[in-house]
Amino acid sequence: MEVFSAVSLRCYVHFIFIVVICTVISSTVYVDFYSDIDVTWGDNNTWVLNNGQQWQLALTNYSGSGFQSYKEFLFGSVDISMKLVPGNSAGTVTTFYLSSTGEGHDEIDMEFLGNVSGEPYILHTNIYVNGSADKEQQFYLWFDPTTDFHNYSILWNPQQIAIFVDGLPIRVFANNENIGVPYPNEQAMRVFSSIWNGDQWATQGGRVKIDWSYSPFVASYMNFNTDVCEWNGNGSTSQCWATNWWNQNSLNYAQQGQLQWVRSNYLIYDYCKDYARFNYQLPAECSQQPQ
Repeated sequence: MEVFSAVSLRCYVHFIFIVVICTVISSTVYVDFYSDIDVTWGDNNTWVLNNGQQWQLALTNYSGSGFQSYKEFLFGSVDISMKLVPGNSAGTVTTFYLSSTGEGHDEIDMEFLGNVSGEPYILHTNIYVNGSADKEQQFYLWFDPTTDFHNYSILWNPQQIAIFVDGLPIRVFANNENIGVPYPNEQAMRVFSSIWNGDQWATQGGRVKIDWSYSPFVASYMNFNTDVCEWNGNGSTSQCWATNWWNQNSLNYAQQGQLQWVRSNYLIYDYCKDYARFNYQLPAECSQQPQ
C-alpha cells in the first residue's frame, strides 16, 4: 500500500481519547483503471472518469457490476478510496475484498450493507480459510460514507490480517496456527470489488427490499493502491514479504489504542461473543483476539 509509505502526514485526532495518528506517505502511485483493473461483470454498469483515475460501479434491476485486479499476490497491503451509494441504499451490497479462486478459496472480506435513508451503513467483515467462513464482525462507521471518499485498507502478512478505515485499525485476525486455527497463507489472491442485490439478507435481515425507483445505485472509486508480493509460483514471494514494511507482527502501541476505541464504540456484532451460536464453545482464536 504505497500510500502509507511517504512524505506528507495525515493526522487524525479523536476526542474520546487524545491520540494523533500520523501516517507517513511516500511515492503515491495510484492504479490506473485501464492498465491495472479487469471488469469481471456488468460492463454496461461500469463507468470510467478522469482518464481512468476514477470509476463507478452501478446496480440496476438488470445487473450489478464488479472488477478485479490483474495482479495476483501472496501477502501485501491494498487500499482504495470509496464513496458509497447515497440515499435509500437498502438491499444493496458494495464490496471490497481479497480472494483466491476455487471451492476451497481464501477470502478477506469487507461488505458495506446499505440501509434506508437516514439509517447507517453496516460494514460486514469476514475471513474465509479453505472455503470456511464463520468469523463475522460488523461495525457502524463514525462518518457518513456517502458524502465523500474514505479510505479502506487490508494488510495481509504471514503474522496477521488487519483491516483499516481511514487509517484506523478496526479488526485484527492473528495467525494462530500454533493452536490449530487455519490461516490464509498458501493461496494467492486478487483484489475484488462489486455492487450487487443482497436484499434477501443485507438490510434488517432481509425485511427491507431494494426500491428500484432509486436505481441506478452507484458506488464511486479512486486512489486504488497495491503494495504486494506478486505471485509467480511456490516460494516466489518469500524474499519480498520478509523485508517489506507491512510484514509486522502486530499493531504498534498507538494503533492498539485506536483499535480499542473503534471496537468499544462501533463494533455491533462479534462472532467471538456469540456464545449461543457456538453452544458456548467459542472458536479457539477467540481467546487470542482483541476484545
